[in-house]
Amino acid sequence: MPTIPRPGHRLHITVSATDPYARGVARGERLRDGIPAALDVYGRLFALGGITPGRVRDDAERTLDVIAGFHPASRAEIAGIAHGAGVEEWQVGALNARTEILARSSAVPPGECTTLVRRHPDGRTFGTQTWDWHVELVDHWHTLESSGGRHAVAALTEHGILGKIGVNSAGLALHFNILGHVQDVAEGVPVHVLAAVVLSEAGSVAEAVALVRSAPLTSSGSFALFDAAGDAVLLDLSPVGVHEMRPDGRGMLLRTNHFLTPSLTPGEKSWLYQPDSCARRDFVAARLAGSPELPDDTDALVSLLVTGPGEPPVTCLPDPSAPLGRRWAGLATVTLEPATRTARVLDGTPADLGTTDWRVLTAAP
Repeated sequence: MPTIPRPGHRLHITVSATDPYARGVARGERLRDGIPAALDVYGRLFALGGITPGRVRDDAERTLDVIAGFHPASRAEIAGIAHGAGVEEWQVGALNARTEILARSSAVPPGECTTLVRRHPDGRTFGTQTWDWHVELVDHWHTLESSGGRHAVAALTEHGILGKIGVNSAGLALHFNILGHVQDVAEGVPVHVLAAVVLSEAGSVAEAVALVRSAPLTSSGSFALFDAAGDAVLLDLSPVGVHEMRPDGRGMLLRTNHFLTPSLTPGEKSWLYQPDSCARRDFVAARLAGSPELPDDTDALVSLLVTGPGEPPVTCLPDPSAPLGRRWAGLATVTLEPATRTARVLDGTPADLGTTDWRVLTAAP
């Protein structure tokens, strides 16, 4: 079975400053080697997709202007990251808009992530997801504990990217999956920046949904949002609308990488994700349906995502013979618990549960 090369010690960044530019500088200084390395990988992926450096810069600069209008603090933090890392602001903008820029290409399809959230009968909510992406980026992500904004945040994100998956000090959690629509363009707020804004500003699922609906969104994705008060929702995000789905009769939310809203299906980039996305969702759904007892904790939830040979690639290992852009790997597994304001990050796949230590992060008030 192929293995994934992993660093001995995953980078962790802790920052605390009320000024967003200062928070960015502190993050950038810790990433003076990491951001240029991430830019090199994404530069190769952009080129593989036929996206010229000039187009990348144009997309990034236009995106930065949109971010400035939507959430000035995020624009300031990006400027701080660039200053701290010693790179140009548009380059950090390109990292934050990497999903939208790559949407121009059909040669570099997205990775595959699977998310499960449970609303327990006792009122607790908790979730887990795999983060599957290009194995070339295995060294180019970090964990983060950031405070000084409206809410403190504990998260996993990529080098130079404001946010991705995490929980905040108000007890709001966010899992993140990528989707694809034919109208996706790099002209709105990037989905990664929107995730960061939600975690920094929203104190509940209701606040988060309102914030998402206020965003100038021109790309696709999915946020699974759940909070300490027991609320939970799954969002289909797209350039043609935001749609909500609530937990099923057993209190479960299940997401892979295709739209669950029928009206969005005709515009879906199904050739990027299918049949894998439906196969993974059907596989996990069948496991849930066959379980008389649903998981009571995050470890039990993670165990539902372990797969083996001949099963859909929920536990994703790279094919070393595949070319650049098609070597998918399970880079991390994440669990979120809003009641305790904790995120746990496993440097590996769900199959590594019990053999690899979790890194436990806290979004302290």
